[in-house]
Amino acid sequence: MKNIIQNINKAFDHRIRLGIMSVLMVNDSADFNMLKELLGVTDGNLASHTKALETENYIMIEKQFIGKKPNTRYIATTEGKKAFRDHIEALEKLITKS
Repeated sequence: MKNIIQNINKAFDHRIRLGIMSVLMVNDSADFNMLKELLGVTDGNLASHTKALETENYIMIEKQFIGKKPNTRYIATTEGKKAFRDHIEALEKLITKS
């Protein structure tokens, strides 16, 4: 029998990372404040989870200044979008097998 959880991606096992990717799958990009507000997380939590996703090459982080204010923007990479779709598909298969 095939391992039914083998395609579940460990990078998305935390609710904050799952939330970040969910937002980025339906938006071209999201800035730090948008993600923080939507997910209801602290600055530190958001920063550590976005860094984890960046390390996996699932998101790109762009930093710039708008006027004199810093702005950090996140974009899902092609690799990240595919990995997230595969993860969701694996979850759906797990649910239908149960």
